Amino acid sequence: MAEVKSLLLSQADLIKTGVLDMPKCVDVIEEVFSLLGKGDYIMGGPKENEHGQMIFFPEEERFPGMPVAGPDRRFMAMIAYLGGRYKVCGEKWYGSNLKNHEKGLPRSILTIILNDADTGVPFTIMSGNLISAMRTGAVPGVAARYLSRSGAKVVGVIGGGVINRACLWAIYIGCPTIKEAYLFDVNPNKYEDFAREIKEKTGIQVHYANSIENAVRPADVITVATSGEVFPRIEKEWIKRGCLVTLTSAADMDLECFTENTVIADNWKMHQAFIADGKEHPKGIDALAVVAPSFFLLKYVDVGLYDASRIRNLGDVVNGDDHGRRNDDEIIILVTGGMPVHDIAWSYHLYEKAKDMGIGTEFVFFDKPYWK
Repeated sequence: MAEVKSLLLSQADLIKTGVLDMPKCVDVIEEVFSLLGKGDYIMGGPKENEHGQMIFFPEEERFPGMPVAGPDRRFMAMIAYLGGRYKVCGEKWYGSNLKNHEKGLPRSILTIILNDADTGVPFTIMSGNLISAMRTGAVPGVAARYLSRSGAKVVGVIGGGVINRACLWAIYIGCPTIKEAYLFDVNPNKYEDFAREIKEKTGIQVHYANSIENAVRPADVITVATSGEVFPRIEKEWIKRGCLVTLTSAADMDLECFTENTVIADNWKMHQAFIADGKEHPKGIDALAVVAPSFFLLKYVDVGLYDASRIRNLGDVVNGDDHGRRNDDEIIILVTGGMPVHDIAWSYHLYEKAKDMGIGTEFVFFDKPYWK
């Protein structure tokens, strides 16, 4: 009887294996979009496209010690099978609470498990924070590679946290003509560290914008990645012709921003699953505000104000089955939601490297089963 064992990989282990290699991460995530376009994947739920299974905490404490709802407070299991050269199942398990910052912790604490798709053996368990941040940033990087206007030079950055550092870095990888960025964050103290790190990684000169408008107006590409209960407001007249708007978190945008421009999704079937989840919640679609970056678009779709048949998918663009950008004046809005297939691909790549490098700690679940 073969033993069941797993390779444990810490954050320090993953750094050694190249988790912070953004050019490679963008390439891997591009490969995943190709698999999405071909349909060689399965996510959770009967329609095979669930973002994940989430605990919605109650508004008021029902029993002593039971968590209550709060900004970005959730637990979620994100599960998937990814085909292609991977052919593995995996899960990203995480808890998130904006108040973690008061305790010196990141907002989200993430763990990734990869399983043999045939036997179910969990062959690796790893720290998920850097993996998740990098793969999240890589999505707008792939979008910039395929959808940004020719010669794009300026990025408008709304939100100065970890995720937007990864997003801007990846956008530069996807569109190396980028030279400048304008950062707006409600906390101006984030600017110096953000600007220094981006300058070191990409050479981009980051300027501080004192309003969302001043970050958006000069931008050829916009990246939105914020947290909390207040969504950044973007007026349609601020958006430059030819701009690519990437929504890694929700932005408060009027219906006309979507009806008058092109909308491309990371995987529209997943966003349809979001709508179905919202309909099962007592708060309805409004419950999706905590989890869906496409929240405002989903509200318009749900009440029939936006025709969802117009929405195209990035995987089809990557595969050449969709023309992508039509011209340099077209405004394109990319809506994302985060998919476990991305976590699986990037973590599997790192697992393979860790094995080759002899990195990690072996954990034996059992050498033989007590019962079988």
